[in-house]
Amino acid sequence: MKNYNIAVVPGDGIGNEIVPEGYRVLEAVAKKHDFTITSETFEWGAGYYLKNGQFLPNDGLETLKGFDAVYFGSVGLPAVDDTLPAKDYTFKVRTSFNQYVNYRPVRTYPGVTRPLRTEKHIDFVIVRENTEGEFVQMGGQYLPDEPNGMGTDTSVFTRKGIERVAHYAFQLARKRRKKVTHITKSNTLINSLAYWDRVIKEVAEQYPDIEHEQMYIDNSTAMFVLKPEIFDVVLTTNLFGDILSDLGGAIMGSLGLGGSGNINPEKEYPSMFEPIHGSAPDIAGNNIANPYGQIWSAAIMLEHLGETEAAQNIMDAIDKSTTQGVLTVDLGGSAKTSDVADAVIKNL
Repeated sequence: MKNYNIAVVPGDGIGNEIVPEGYRVLEAVAKKHDFTITSETFEWGAGYYLKNGQFLPNDGLETLKGFDAVYFGSVGLPAVDDTLPAKDYTFKVRTSFNQYVNYRPVRTYPGVTRPLRTEKHIDFVIVRENTEGEFVQMGGQYLPDEPNGMGTDTSVFTRKGIERVAHYAFQLARKRRKKVTHITKSNTLINSLAYWDRVIKEVAEQYPDIEHEQMYIDNSTAMFVLKPEIFDVVLTTNLFGDILSDLGGAIMGSLGLGGSGNINPEKEYPSMFEPIHGSAPDIAGNNIANPYGQIWSAAIMLEHLGETEAAQNIMDAIDKSTTQGVLTVDLGGSAKTSDVADAVIKNL
């Protein structure tokens, strides 16, 4: 019987509520589909930082290397500088494990009221370049308290980085509806994003069976709201993807609905799976957080590990649960966090 060894990192805030519920779903679907899940939980994050001065121990990355995947909640607390969680946990894991694809799907949930007037079915994936671009944190501040103070951040776009995420996007489109929309702002960022466009177009020529279009970021944000049904695979940069995926969560009906994966496609390192939202410490401890995104992240993880039938089983169970009206407060319902996991497990 196949076994998967999962590192569980709940993180902070509501992560400590939604991750255990998502893990219960994982255990249930594993039992049904004849594989096993073993795990070890690591209490890393902003809370760990307050006690130890770092977000994970010195050997934390080496420890994670021994697992098949990382099941992660969220990181951050009000008492901790908001510039630290990404730099000292999330970005560190993504870059160290070469998780250069951030996979963030957007879809219609049956039974969930959306803010858009359109009733058309929405089903697309944002493929965000995850280790380069605008978030490399190359820069600094010079005399920040002086009248002539300044701060700089330098974006980095390499041919290798663009090519590999572009190939992933086009190969994903072959499994879907055969369309890639790549997002840019090269009419103003005439060096970095002009190069981004050039390399993506070169890759596109290798996929004549895939429809390819280029769209500016300002237009794409409008189209996410006005015509989200036109998108299939959206290929975008680190910063744009971060923003667009939150908009994707909003058009689904709540950020709590969005799952994601930080993926190393070659499986040389473990990939990390997490919901798209933050730690929401203001509602933590009340059993009201929406775990659907966390549970969807479990399905994305199983699909990455090769358990596609089990992953689809989770998605079908999610849809049945929302159709039955098992909705948390953010979705206009009254279901508790644990109620959602109970319903999904029952519907498996």
